[in-house]
Amino acid sequence: MTATPTTAAKAPPGAARTPGRRPSLPVLLLAVAAALALFSAVRLVTGADDITSVGQVRSALELAIPIGLAGLGGLWAERSGVINIGLEGMLILGTWFGAWAGYQWGPWTGVAMGILGGAIGGLVHAVVTVSFGVNHIVSGVAVNILAAGSTQYLSKLTFEEAPGGGSATQSPRVGEIERFTVPGLSDAMKALNEKHWFFVSDLAGFVGGVVTDISVLTVVALLLVPASYWILWRTPFGLRLRSCGENPTAAESLGVNVYKYKYVAVVVSGALAGLGGVFLAEVASSYYREGQTGGRGYIGLAAMIFGNWRPGGLALGAGLFGYTDSLNLRSGGTSVHALLLLLAVLLVLAAAWQLYRRKFVSAVTALVVAAGLAFWYASTDEVPTYFVTMAPYVTTLLVLALSAQRLRPPRAVGDPYRRGTGK
Repeated sequence: MTATPTTAAKAPPGAARTPGRRPSLPVLLLAVAAALALFSAVRLVTGADDITSVGQVRSALELAIPIGLAGLGGLWAERSGVINIGLEGMLILGTWFGAWAGYQWGPWTGVAMGILGGAIGGLVHAVVTVSFGVNHIVSGVAVNILAAGSTQYLSKLTFEEAPGGGSATQSPRVGEIERFTVPGLSDAMKALNEKHWFFVSDLAGFVGGVVTDISVLTVVALLLVPASYWILWRTPFGLRLRSCGENPTAAESLGVNVYKYKYVAVVVSGALAGLGGVFLAEVASSYYREGQTGGRGYIGLAAMIFGNWRPGGLALGAGLFGYTDSLNLRSGGTSVHALLLLLAVLLVLAAAWQLYRRKFVSAVTALVVAAGLAFWYASTDEVPTYFVTMAPYVTTLLVLALSAQRLRPPRAVGDPYRRGTGK
């Protein structure tokens, strides 16, 4: 019987599931509650009430969105088998095009143009890697360099003479996307959070952070996470796309147009990164500024890897990096100092788990590091400024190091593919 694309959607070889049983929803909710209780306990011990305040959570959410959108773009590309190191450049294109169109024709036109700018970067990467077979890393680095250089030139050409205060490195002011607050619920959560009760106030802080002064674009970005999961894991289109990243030869034998799916995935990847750039230009600030992305494309890739190429894990990783960055911007050394105790407790728990699994070297290493952090916390009142600034990047390195052993990327990611050659 001849295979058809529908058959491929049902059972393409190579589209293997990640081994291991995934935790159920009650188990996940219990884990979240335990983590929040630990946060609350550390807050009470250290007196650092701001680590779960409404303002802290709202700031962390806004800082996490560009990282999460970049990581989501990387997820789409790598699930199709294409490594997208060029996410940083696509973020840059999104910021520039979003600001360029936004200050002239309004913020929503800026959103559309920023998405288009990122998609153009994705299209360039797709042409070079999919059609011409260039190494994915080399192509991605070239996209980053091209985006940075071209936007610098375009800024001098357009913003320097623009009315409204533009310069060679900064656009005129862009109108912000509409914001909203959920009436009643926001005030109630703030009131509960300010009482500083165990667990209840911390939970109120997290809920209040996502219902207070939130941009419409933030809601759109959050909805893109479950939407991506549904498309990639619950539709025939998603199954075909993922089969291209697992075993493109087998997918081809079942009638899947591998080139088409790779192109679609990489262009969508660029569009998502472009939307992250628009967020930086129109929500996190009100203008484009040279160097605005600050390596968030690379951190988005780290969040994607931490999430094991799954949308839920990616969102958790982006939230972690955004939260660490928000501590740096809002609270400085005091809150980061409190987190030293939290890290020490987490490492003790990790050591206990490693002992249970009879991995004694890992357990001893975790205990030694935990002891060092506990000593640092007990012997100081505040961490140095330079460490606070480094905290988001140190977190990136630690997360990647700790999660490396459980990762399972798509099997054919980064591999060259040529139709009809069997490889």
